[in-house]
Amino acid sequence: MIGYGRMGHIIEEIAVSQGHRIGLTIDVDNYSDLNSEKFKDIDVAIEFSSPEAALRNVSACLNMKAPVVSGTTGWGKDFDKALEISKSKGTAFIHSSNFSIGVNFLFHLNEELARQMNRYREYTVSIEEIHHTKKLDGPSGTAITLAEGIKQLHSAFDGWCFDNERSDKKIPVKPVREGTVPGTHTVTWDSEIDTITLRHEAKSRRGFALGAVIAAEFIKGRTGIFTMKEVLGFS
Repeated sequence: MIGYGRMGHIIEEIAVSQGHRIGLTIDVDNYSDLNSEKFKDIDVAIEFSSPEAALRNVSACLNMKAPVVSGTTGWGKDFDKALEISKSKGTAFIHSSNFSIGVNFLFHLNEELARQMNRYREYTVSIEEIHHTKKLDGPSGTAITLAEGIKQLHSAFDGWCFDNERSDKKIPVKPVREGTVPGTHTVTWDSEIDTITLRHEAKSRRGFALGAVIAAEFIKGRTGIFTMKEVLGFS
């Protein structure tokens, strides 16, 4: 377990309850333990750290040929480097902006709705995400994944923008930071006739942690680059 903050503790609790053992925990105080001697009996590394540390952590594990499940967001510019290392080392890697099973159903439904809406141009789309005030990145990785899903299947859009910077061909995304909200994501398609809304509201971080453990169970013993679509059988 790399990154032993709130998420790390919840992942540990769920993993142990599922019959697994956490053989090693890595945090800022013991980063030197991220070495081949400590990793010799590790089946899968689960990484929930920070955007600044993610590539370093993931690369170290992959270079030791340890499969990695990463849930850290905000390091997209370096993501391809991790994919290249995973392929060159012949190991396995899965990254998701959100491991929650419910959110991944939201991703699936979001893509299908975008595919259908490509035929009905009278609708406009927007995304809102709400998180606790300690969340570092914004918009959330989940909101960006939702926007990317729409962009890929709706020819009117080529990317996203912040809600207060709206422009043609961009999907407006509004990040909100308040209280201790674990995560709420809403996709709204609006027209003069009606409004269609897809919404997921997390009640706690346990859904994210459970999904990460399920992904780790899936990736053990496999080789390749995977997504939650494969884990949940969507593709």
